[in-house]
Amino acid sequence: MMFPAQTRNIIFIFCIYLQRNTSKKRTAVPRAPKETTRMLDNIKKYHILLASNSPRRQELLSNMGVEFDVVAKQGIDESYPKDMMPKFVPEYLAIKKAEAYKEMLEDGKSMLITADTVVVHERTILGKPHDEAEAREMLRKLQGSTHRVLTGVAITTRDKQVSFTVKTKVMMRQMTHDIIDHYVKTYKPMDKAGAYGIQEWIGLIGVNHIEGSYHNVMGLPTQRLFAELQNF
Repeated sequence: MMFPAQTRNIIFIFCIYLQRNTSKKRTAVPRAPKETTRMLDNIKKYHILLASNSPRRQELLSNMGVEFDVVAKQGIDESYPKDMMPKFVPEYLAIKKAEAYKEMLEDGKSMLITADTVVVHERTILGKPHDEAEAREMLRKLQGSTHRVLTGVAITTRDKQVSFTVKTKVMMRQMTHDIIDHYVKTYKPMDKAGAYGIQEWIGLIGVNHIEGSYHNVMGLPTQRLFAELQNF
C-alpha cells in the first residue's frame, strides 16, 4: 500500500522522533571493564566470598571489577560490648562476622569480605529499625543535624586478616513529618542502618552535604577497599 508523499514524510519524522526518545530512556547499568580486573591480579588466586545479602554491597563490589560469590549465614551474633566506643563497633562486628565463616577458609584458597555499617548520632549508634515507627523516630533525630556513618570491613584468608574503618559525615536538612512519613511508607528502610539509604529519594532531597566517601554511606567504602585488595 502506497501513502501520499506528505503522509510518508510525516511517518518518517515520527519514526525518527520515536527512535531518539526511546534511546534516551535506555540507561545502561555501569559495569567495570574487564581491564579493571587486571589491577587486582594479586588476588586472582583466591575464590572471593562476600558475606552480605545487601544488594548495594553486591553491586558496588561487582562494579569495582571483583568477581565473587555471595555467602550469607543467618543468625550471626552481632552484639558488641556495651562500653565499646561507637567508632570501634563496625570493625569489631566485621571481624566477628568473619569468625562465623572460618571453616570456608580452611583450604587456603578463599578470601572473605565482611562489612558492617552503623550510623552514629550524638555518640549513640542507630542500627536498623525494627519497624516503621522506629524508622520515623530515627529520621526525626537525624534531620536538621550532622551524623557520622562508619563502615568497618574485614578481608580474611586462612593466613591473614586486614581490617579497617571508614568514616563519612552526613549533614541532613530539616524535614517535615510528611516527608519522613512518605519516605518510610514508600521505601521501607528497615534493612538500613539509621533508617535511610542515601542513594534513595531521601538522599536526593534531604542530604545537604557530606564529607567523605559517598559509597561508604551506601555500605561499602569502595576506594579504601580497592586499595587494600591491591596491597593484600
